[in-house]
Amino acid sequence: MTALLGANSPLRRVAIFGGTHGNELSGVLLVKHWEEDAAEVQRTGLQVKPFIANPRAVQKGSRYIDCDLNRVFDPAHLGKETLEDLPYEVVRAQEIHLLFGPKGSKDAYDVILDLHNTTANMGCTLILESSKNDLLIQMFHYIKNSLAPLPCFVYLIDHPSLKYATTRSVAKHPVGVEVGPQPQGVLRADILDQMRRIVQHALDFIQCFNEGKEFPACSLEVYQVMEKIDYPRKENGEIAAVIHPRLQDQDWKPLNPGDPVFLTLDGKTIPFDGDSTVYPVFVNEAAYYEKGEAFAKTVKVTLTARSLNSLSP
Repeated sequence: MTALLGANSPLRRVAIFGGTHGNELSGVLLVKHWEEDAAEVQRTGLQVKPFIANPRAVQKGSRYIDCDLNRVFDPAHLGKETLEDLPYEVVRAQEIHLLFGPKGSKDAYDVILDLHNTTANMGCTLILESSKNDLLIQMFHYIKNSLAPLPCFVYLIDHPSLKYATTRSVAKHPVGVEVGPQPQGVLRADILDQMRRIVQHALDFIQCFNEGKEFPACSLEVYQVMEKIDYPRKENGEIAAVIHPRLQDQDWKPLNPGDPVFLTLDGKTIPFDGDSTVYPVFVNEAAYYEKGEAFAKTVKVTLTARSLNSLSP
């Protein structure tokens, strides 16, 4: 699969979002630190703005107040004119849209790095929203190489029926960062450090790009989401089985037809009934119980990006 969307002009404005979900604390702590002392994230010729996306949820220590902020950046929500009685996150989305957008316009921020934690065993993960973005494919390739030998995976959500309107989608180049496993409302030094390193490498890439460094054509292995799998449920909607021990913590590992997926309370194993090998992601993610998602099925895809270098401003 070949990428088509590139960038030839320097990137001038970058935002780093923490607290899109208020109980994912690595991004919250880092952004608050950089708001007090931005030296670590500043780069010559680049405006970098650390930003707490959902301050009320951060203060409460919850994922959100009324609804998921990371799902409401669509025209239906952003276009609502009457703010009375709207969910807090919809009002906040409109504020973010004005500050960092408008979405799809030349005035939108060049890049938003949106920092998240996951309870799933996903390690360092970059989320790509378009398979046709040369610049981000090059950036992710750079970050993966810079982090090596620490693994870094790329989760591609470019699927017609499974895309959602993320907070970061306001930017021309939206970058999702997921690091885990980390429980909600908890901080871990190793996870914090990995997230910090991802941000540093992303900013280093942007600086190199702005300085005119050429990035030769590259290929990038990604995991493209194909389907979300729910837990088995009773007639009343209650969960009837849990993630099987052989699947637990096996994010990014091959799941073959017939492999155990769920385990009922009476000891019955429910196997994977697919007809080909897939790669599960967000396995047993705590935040997705309310969304009816036990894990996401992905397939491996290789993307290619053209060589890139910025032009003089």
